Amino acid sequence: MKFFPLLKPLLVLVITFGFTIFFVLVFDPTYPKNSDTMARSFVLWLHGLGDSGPANEPIKSLFTSSQFKNTKWSFPSAPSTPVTCNFGSVMPSWFDIHEIPVTASSPKDESGLLKAVKNVHAMIDKEIDAGTNPNNVFVCGFSQGGALTLASVLLYPKTLGGGAVFSGWVPFNSSILEQQTPEAKKTPILWSHGMADRTVLFEAGQAGPPFLERVGMTCEFKAYPGLAHSINNEELKNLESWIKTRLQSNS
Repeated sequence: MKFFPLLKPLLVLVITFGFTIFFVLVFDPTYPKNSDTMARSFVLWLHGLGDSGPANEPIKSLFTSSQFKNTKWSFPSAPSTPVTCNFGSVMPSWFDIHEIPVTASSPKDESGLLKAVKNVHAMIDKEIDAGTNPNNVFVCGFSQGGALTLASVLLYPKTLGGGAVFSGWVPFNSSILEQQTPEAKKTPILWSHGMADRTVLFEAGQAGPPFLERVGMTCEFKAYPGLAHSINNEELKNLESWIKTRLQSNS
């Protein structure tokens, strides 16, 4: 029965410690209560011709590393416009495409492209203004979205974490790079392309890295034998590793 006198001070200690933890969690403004407001990285995914943003959202479920716990994802949808290569049919499209298959020398809709780039830049600006480090911003895209990714990253005035192009092409002439800043040239590019692609020919993808190297940018190119115009899990797992090596810690 001699241990009963110890209960009272022990109970006081437990209650005091409990209220301290409660105060920190509820009232301390520096404690992270909402991971959405403290996202340390941002991944913007741009879909291909005729697709939609929501249809691509399952992609983020493959990024299981704990380093993506505070990543904000965005999957916007392109506006519906007439597309020349589909006989003027109206469909979701970031800019006009004149012919399919796309080759390294296909005609380019630079005016439509630059309009789309402006909209992508507005999305990036919004996230950076909300507090995300530009070095933790990654723009990724497939096919037409990959082409838009390339243009958006090359023409963004700041150095970003990276741009990832899947089955894309260079959608502009070299003269457009007169607008490029020295900071933009520091943004790394990951380029993945299927060797059996009959929609955006492999030669169109192969033309990308030499083009980028000529303007002083680094590009990691990965060819996938047997892969047609699609994206597979191997490419996405490689993207996950590529982004992880470039993530910056919170400031």
